[in-house]
Amino acid sequence: MAEIPGVEGESGRDTLARTLRYLREKSGITLGKLAEDTTYDKSYLSRLESGQRFSKLAVMEELDRYYGAGDLLVSRWRAARREVFKDEFKGFMDLEETARVMWKYTPSVPGLLQTEGFAQEVLSGPQATREPEGWVEEQVAARLGRQQLLNQEPRPYVRVIIDEYALRRPVACAEVWGDQLRHIEAAAQWPNIVIQVLPFRAGFHHHMRESLTLLWQEDGSGVVYVEGNSNGVLIEDNDSVLNYRLSYDRLRDLALSPSDSLAFIRDVIEEHRA
Repeated sequence: MAEIPGVEGESGRDTLARTLRYLREKSGITLGKLAEDTTYDKSYLSRLESGQRFSKLAVMEELDRYYGAGDLLVSRWRAARREVFKDEFKGFMDLEETARVMWKYTPSVPGLLQTEGFAQEVLSGPQATREPEGWVEEQVAARLGRQQLLNQEPRPYVRVIIDEYALRRPVACAEVWGDQLRHIEAAAQWPNIVIQVLPFRAGFHHHMRESLTLLWQEDGSGVVYVEGNSNGVLIEDNDSVLNYRLSYDRLRDLALSPSDSLAFIRDVIEEHRA
């Protein structure tokens, strides 16, 4: 595949759109023909090529195979995806993608374990702020795209402590909520993921209003990312990282064991079915 030159000052989204147009035109096919050969509507493909829409990762994977482009579109999609997130989150994402060990606590369902339907409801529900057209779709695609790191090689070791509150606060659509609960149940059985539930009886703790993530790289270095309702902070100071690790250890001591947590999640699923 010939090298596609960049354009100075061009956004990642525009680069991706231009690459999509280039590959199609170089192949000598029309948008109509591309729509016939794939599962995507012609108008949708047109909006991708004009940069008006941001796709899911699976779309770029399929088009890479269609054009025989290796991972060109996927790599440019990943670059464009970063623009969807807030600036303070991007540094954390770089470290998250290379981390070998992740410890997470969240009072809600973590993004890495959200289903598409759940993410869609959370981001577009009545509590959400008014955003530009297409914003929700972009956020959902970017959020789901982050989940690929759970299956990359070598797979990271991930421990997630989920507050019971997250399992007791369903979204409006019962079917979507049931799918989300079953996805958490399945993830709890993946070989590289441990899920623990922090029950209400654990009482008050210092991280009730924030999400906490600790990352360790292959060289043993660690960082902490603390995220509240409106902003996030990346912490790299060794003493602070140690303090947060001790704080996380206390949460883990209060949480149910992995096996008891799985049983708890299954009980919630049964309650939901009833």
